[in-house]
Amino acid sequence: MAGISSITSSTESNESSSVSSNDIKPWIKGFARVGYISRGIVYMLIGALAVMAALGIGGSTSDSSGAFAAVASKPFGEVLLWLLGIGLIGIVLWCLIQVIQDPDHVKNGGKSLFRRLTNLISAIAYGSLAFNAFAIAIHAKSSGSGSEQTLSAKLLAQPFGQWVIGIVGLIIIGFALHEIYQAYTEKYTNQFKRNEMNNKEWELGRKTGKLGIFSRGLVFLFIGYFFIQTAITADPDKTHGLDGALSKLAQQPFGQWLLGIVAVGFILYGVFQILMGKNRHMTIY
Repeated sequence: MAGISSITSSTESNESSSVSSNDIKPWIKGFARVGYISRGIVYMLIGALAVMAALGIGGSTSDSSGAFAAVASKPFGEVLLWLLGIGLIGIVLWCLIQVIQDPDHVKNGGKSLFRRLTNLISAIAYGSLAFNAFAIAIHAKSSGSGSEQTLSAKLLAQPFGQWVIGIVGLIIIGFALHEIYQAYTEKYTNQFKRNEMNNKEWELGRKTGKLGIFSRGLVFLFIGYFFIQTAITADPDKTHGLDGALSKLAQQPFGQWLLGIVAVGFILYGVFQILMGKNRHMTIY
């Protein structure tokens, strides 16, 4: 019995050591948390500009490049852009960790593959976002839109280009529906360290996440729809990114109201991301 107890104790010790050794290094956790906060700030900037546009007091229905340009025009704006860009690299790093290690512990094979794919796409997207922040900070890039149309035109010129754009559109719509589902079920709250949050912080994270994720999902539905339209018509001008989706939303009946609601949702999503940066589980088993 003593031998069995010794073996069991040794096994448990080895498992505990394995868990500890697989835990994410503190500096990576810290960098990833800064990344969430940076992502939150970007969405708050986009939301604030859209709210101003909805109220008719300036602002714009711009994407991240437009928001970065607005920041760059302010005193010390370029320094802030450098800090934002560096911070966004943190979220890229965390997305890549999610691709490789699956720290959310998704057991279902198909669901895990989907999660890894979306995290890979997110890593590429936020890597591009960080690059844009650096480029605008050093005046190497303007804030002009149209990159989506340019990319679509290049794809349409290739064999099966329409099919590729259509598939991209379906992926975006799938992601948007997943976001809306997450908002409805509040499954995003599973990522919070609930035991370390007080009731007010928990409720703030839950409510801002619900409204913010739903708003983001709605806008991505528009973006996916534009890609599908491009695939059907072979017209690259049908392709729109975030700025185009917000602009089209404003052109609908009661568009200013819709734009205002979505813009506030983006601001709330930014708050949610900042809370996520502070309170997210970041452990690999």
